Parts: sequence; C-alpha cells; structure tokens
Amino acid sequence: MRKLLSYLKPYWKLAFLAPTFMLLEVVTDLMQPFLMAQIVDQGVKNNDIPLIFRTGLLMVGLALLGMLGGIGCTIFASRAAQNFSADLRGDLFKKVQSFSFDNLHQFKTASLVTRLTNDILQVQNVVLAMLRILVRALLLSIGGVIMALLINPGLASILAITIPLLILALFLIIRKGFPLFSEVQRKLDKVNIVMRENLAGVRVIKAFVRADYEKERFASANNDLMKITMKASRLIGLNMPIMFLVMNLSIVAVIWFGGIRVNAGNMLVGQVIAFITYMTQILFSLMMVAFMLIMVSRAKASADRIQEVLVTENEIRDVGSPLVSQVEKGRIDFENVSFSYQAAKGRMTLRNLNFTIMPGETVAILGSTGSGKSTLVHLIPRFYDVIEGRILIDGQNVKDFPLTNLRKSMSLVLQETILFSGTIIDNIRWGKGDAGYQEVVEAAKAAQAHGFIMQLPDGYNTMLGQKGINLSGGQKQRLSIARALLRQPIILILDDSTSAVDMKTEAEIQQALKQRDNVTCLVIAQRISSIREADKVIILEDGEIIASGTHEELRKNSKAYQDIYFSQLGEEVS
Repeated sequence: MRKLLSYLKPYWKLAFLAPTFMLLEVVTDLMQPFLMAQIVDQGVKNNDIPLIFRTGLLMVGLALLGMLGGIGCTIFASRAAQNFSADLRGDLFKKVQSFSFDNLHQFKTASLVTRLTNDILQVQNVVLAMLRILVRALLLSIGGVIMALLINPGLASILAITIPLLILALFLIIRKGFPLFSEVQRKLDKVNIVMRENLAGVRVIKAFVRADYEKERFASANNDLMKITMKASRLIGLNMPIMFLVMNLSIVAVIWFGGIRVNAGNMLVGQVIAFITYMTQILFSLMMVAFMLIMVSRAKASADRIQEVLVTENEIRDVGSPLVSQVEKGRIDFENVSFSYQAAKGRMTLRNLNFTIMPGETVAILGSTGSGKSTLVHLIPRFYDVIEGRILIDGQNVKDFPLTNLRKSMSLVLQETILFSGTIIDNIRWGKGDAGYQEVVEAAKAAQAHGFIMQLPDGYNTMLGQKGINLSGGQKQRLSIARALLRQPIILILDDSTSAVDMKTEAEIQQALKQRDNVTCLVIAQRISSIREADKVIILEDGEIIASGTHEELRKNSKAYQDIYFSQLGEEVS
C-alpha cells in the first residue's frame, strides 16, 4: 500500500490543502460545545439575552466557516484521489500491455480486468477517505481530548479506559477480516471469468441450448462471492455494536460522575453538556478511524493484487544494447528450435525445427490441429522466446533487434479475427495511423474487401459493432488482411486467415499477395488450395517437421501430404 501511495507525490499540493481545510472545519466543530457551555452557564443561568444572541451568532458564523472548510477539503481530496487512481490505472494498463503471452496466461484476463477496475477503485476510495475522514477523525479525537482535559481532567480519565477497549476490539476484528477481504477479491475474479466467457460465447451457448447450465455456473460463482462477502460483512458488522456500546456506557459514566460533581459544586451544567459532546465527538471519531482501518485492510488486499502486476517482470524484453536496429530483407532461419509453454511443464510443443525462408518467399505451414503451427509463427515476433536453439532474421538473432522495431517490420493476421469499435477505415488504418485514404483503398482492394465495403450504406465510414458483429466471418478476415497489408511489412504472417473466405476470393487474395514480391510471407492453412502456389510447404506433426518441399515435390514424395491431398480433393496422387 505504501508503494502505491507514491502516486500521490505529483499532487502533494492537493493532498496538503485537503487536510488544511479539514483542520479549519475541525477547529470550528471543537469550538461549538465550548460556546454552547457559555450559553448555558452564563447566558441562561443569568438570563443574559445579549450574550446568548452574540454567542449564537458566533456559533452560526463558525458553522458556516466550517462548512467552507469541509467543502474545500472535499474538492481537493477528490481531485487528489482521482488523479492518483488515473495515474495508477494508466501505469497498470501500460504494464499489462508490455506483458508477454506467458505473463497474460499467468494472471488471466478476467483477473486483470478486476485489478484495473474494482481493485483500483478500492485503493482510490481509501486515499479519498484518508484525506477526508481519517484526517477529520484524528484531528477531532486529539482536539476533543484536549478540550475534555481543559474542562475537567478527572472526568477525562474515563477516556483512559474507553479508548484502549476500542483499540483492542478493532485490532481483533481487522486481524480476522484481512484474509476474508483477499478471498472476496478472488471470488470476484471467478464471477468475472464466468461473465466474460458467457458474453464472448453467447452464440455457442444459445446454439447448444446451454443457457440453463451457464445460469447454474454463474449462480455457483455468484453464491460463493455472496457467502464470503457476507462472512466478511458479519465480522465487520460487529464493529458498530461494540463501538456504540462503549460510547453509550461512556456517556452514562460521564452523566453519573458529572452529576455528582455538579451537586458538589465542582462543575457547571454547561460544562457537563460540553463534556458529553466532546466525549461523543471523540468516540465517533474513533468509530471513523475504525471504519477507515477496515477500509484500509480491504484496500490492502487490492493493493497487493495491483502491486503483484506492477512488479511482475516481462519475460520478453530487449537485450541491454541491441546489435541491429532494423529488419531489412526478411530472411528467416530456424536453427534447432525447440519450445515449451510454461503450463506444459516441460513437454515440448516444438522440437528441433530447422528450415530457412529466403527474402520474398512464400512458405506454407500445414499440419493437424495441435501440431504447433501457430506456436511456430508466434516465436518470430517474440510473443514467446525459444527454449532451445535460435531464430535468425537477416542472419541476426531475433533477440538482437529492438522489440518494437522487430514487430514493426511484420504484420500478423491471427486465427481469431479482432476488430475494434469504430469505422471500417479506422480499423484498416489501425495498422498504420498516418495512412491516407488512397492507401487504405489499395490495401482493401488487395485483400478483396473494397467491393463489399462499397456496397455498405456508408462505405468506409460504416460503423462496426463490438468485434465487428455486423460483418460476416469472411468480411472480418478480409478487413484484417487489409489492415496487415497497409503496413507494407517486410514479413507477413497469415495464421489460417482465409478459413471463412470462399475459394474464389481466396485465390484473388493470393494473386494480390504474389504481386508483393518483396514480402516474406508465412501462411498457415488447412486447405491444399491455399498453398498450391507457395514456394515451399512445411508439414508439422506433433511439433516436428516431417516433410518439406514444393507442392509438386510433396505430392510425389510425402505420404502425409498425399493423405491430406486425397482427403480434401478426393483424388489419388498420380
């Protein structure tokens, strides 16, 4: 929590002004019982109407001054807390953006969403409360004790019993409550996971008529969250009854012993009333401190989760001094490359891969589901790093390039088509922010997207729904290809990116790609028709290369390729 509070440093002036204005409010509040005692002991007792009137006006003036102090504190504290959370959320988002795929697998998407929203909100609320409630409570407690001692030191000894009892009760409650708050956030993660999966897979759920099952799954996660939240709330609920019990007993004690002193002539009635008011202020302040500490204990759980993300080291990062700055030609060499996912616990996904792709070549990668095709292409832009061996581009290890420059030299169209809310032209231009309209049109034409775009009512300015919901699968794939081509990459990676496109359109896309002879192209495909014209075809099976060559060579020499050819085209290999 302390490390996160460093985000308040740029706003130290706001953080200073908030308590200063609160001090003004507290001073005026502390003056009210003292002035009220004067009205009772001097004005009422002596029937001094002018004194009552003057003191009453002074109390009203102080109340208005205190109100200004409270408003000022609220304004400055709110601005400080909002800026604090905005900066923290920004840094957390930047950290997540820098994560490797393995880092993202470690935290899970739903958990990161919770940390960026709910957890930061918890910490923000504590910062706001610290600058307002905690400052007020501490100042009011200290000031109340001083005023009580000035009125009657003997009667103030009641506080010496009351305050330690409250502190002990608070300590025990918080000690048991902190683990529960951590569990609450974890259960909230699970609710978000179920919700996110349901929103993303709503079509599948409806198609398989699994709504009832998903309702039960959500109800289970939701009930788990409710139960742990109720358990934490019941524990915290003990705080208020205990506080009120101690406070009421203290007031009874003050009235009892204060009445005795009034009868003995050692105190005035107004002083007893003022003392009770100060006692109430002190105890209410301690209740606010207790409430704050409970908030802090909950925010501590959230702060730990935020800090866990911030201190996580990205496994994919630049070496100290990159040896080369830019990719120039696009030659790719795999030398004895092996790779394993962290979650696979040592089981190799790719084993001992060796091949070369010359600049401008188109190489197709073919294989069954789970053979490692997508994993292979993810190693080139360093979404993951190899376990053994090395990958060279233009003769240099990919680790020797600045990560940003390495990825800027490439364009990828991944298996899952991702489009963003906005217009079609914005989505295509997303690959190159400064691209002109004509460049966008040329990229769309190459991807065979221009035709259907112009048939839409608003053409390139057509608004897309979330994830391009108002387009077909093939249309979304063509927009993704256009976005990739707009960057004019040196290396182009197409990961099964025409699976939803008809064969005629696919052939036209391939023809357009052929005209870009300065681009090294890797194509992952399932259809033989997609790879006939490739300069080389690599067949993967269980993470190993079992055959490579041109389409014609593999038709003659590779049993695996022949089986795929026959299964798709229904022709015996001659």
